[in-house]
Amino acid sequence: MSLVLPVVFAVFAAFSNAAATVLQRRAALTVPQSRGFRPGLVLDLLKRPLWLGGIAAVIAAGAGQALALATGPLSLVQPLFVLELPLALLIASLFARRPLPGALWLAVAAVVAGLGVAMVAASPDGNRTHVPLDRWVPALAGCAAAVCALAVAGLRRPPGRARAGCLGAATAICYAVTAALMKSAVHVLDERGPGGFLTAWQTYAFALTGIAALLLLEHAMQGGPLIASQPALTLGDASLSLLLGVLLYEEHVRAGWWLVPELAGLALIVTGVLSLSRRSPEEEAPARAPE
Repeated sequence: MSLVLPVVFAVFAAFSNAAATVLQRRAALTVPQSRGFRPGLVLDLLKRPLWLGGIAAVIAAGAGQALALATGPLSLVQPLFVLELPLALLIASLFARRPLPGALWLAVAAVVAGLGVAMVAASPDGNRTHVPLDRWVPALAGCAAAVCALAVAGLRRPPGRARAGCLGAATAICYAVTAALMKSAVHVLDERGPGGFLTAWQTYAFALTGIAALLLLEHAMQGGPLIASQPALTLGDASLSLLLGVLLYEEHVRAGWWLVPELAGLALIVTGVLSLSRRSPEEEAPARAPE
């Protein structure tokens, strides 16, 4: 199976998501903060052209992600979204008209090199199209419980690193589950056409988890610094997606001595992501008083 198409589509989706992150965060910082979960936050953001531009980028990313998942394994596609963070910083530096310092370029290089080493060593393979319901139920129940626990823990804390980290981790779980469900729904579309797609439970499940991810993401962006939320979001999505690919879709990654370069690549990714997260991808707007 050729992996060129899923890689190209996944990188395009990562770029679009990076642009969306920059636009949505700039917009989120212009509306009043809330102490708790506030669905009305999206209504405020709808009045911001930057946020609408971010949503357009999200839609483009969703299309690219769907094509990537239709042509490649989940355990390959989702880890490539680690590229979102360095791409977001590069896009934000263009917005701010400030070049990235040398140290951040080194961090970008670490993420890209680590991802390349880890993916080549792991060589994810497999593209199962059908997952039985008895596999979905425990996986979805466990993920839902984890999201609820992290969201409650985050929203109980004042704005800061703990709040942003918890909400970022909850968002990451929703992203990974959305991708897993989207992969199944896309294969239903391919096999049974639009009618089957519109009657498949996976279609509505991934729409629901996608909406939950959007709401949690906006609150994570408002909840604290990116150094707390972004590593949880970036690394959590990639790690859980890899696990779901193996558990649900029976995808395979190489083991044995290949674990050495895989762990080395992972170490580079973590080091790079943590370094990049210390730099906000844009100039911070003045803080707003909580509502």
